[in-house]
Amino acid sequence: MTATEQYVEALAHLKPGELGLLRTHAGQDLDETVDGFDLFAGLWWPLRQTSPRAPRREVAWLIAKLYASRPIPQSRGDTLARQLRGCQPARDPARHRFQDAFDRMLVLPLGKIEPALRRALDVVASGANKLDWVQLTDDLSLWEREATRLKWAYQFIGHNERGESC
Repeated sequence: MTATEQYVEALAHLKPGELGLLRTHAGQDLDETVDGFDLFAGLWWPLRQTSPRAPRREVAWLIAKLYASRPIPQSRGDTLARQLRGCQPARDPARHRFQDAFDRMLVLPLGKIEPALRRALDVVASGANKLDWVQLTDDLSLWEREATRLKWAYQFIGHNERGESC
């Protein structure tokens, strides 16, 4: 099991009170409160000590807050972009607004993406869908790379990285 898989597994085993505590820190930096920092450190630090491949601290904190707000079940292969593709409204102009929101999310820097991801997770959760939290964590760890964002764009439009229909 990878360090990212272990981290997502730890999030899935949090108690309701712990998830509630993390939810109260939406939009906040890790060092803004002691209680949030302590809970997060108990989740992330043991993994970081044993594996240099553990998710970056900033990404792990973001994922913890997002998971707490929408604890969508983990499902390998159900990436956020694919899930959003399936949740698009059927009619214009709502469909165009939805696609524009996705496009805007792709250009956001990691430090500004939390609200857009929260809205995206709301859409996914409203459809009783599942989500590949491990892949989301790994992708956000490489968010600065254009290839990561292109992969999301291709998945959203239903193509693989070579531009072929999936």
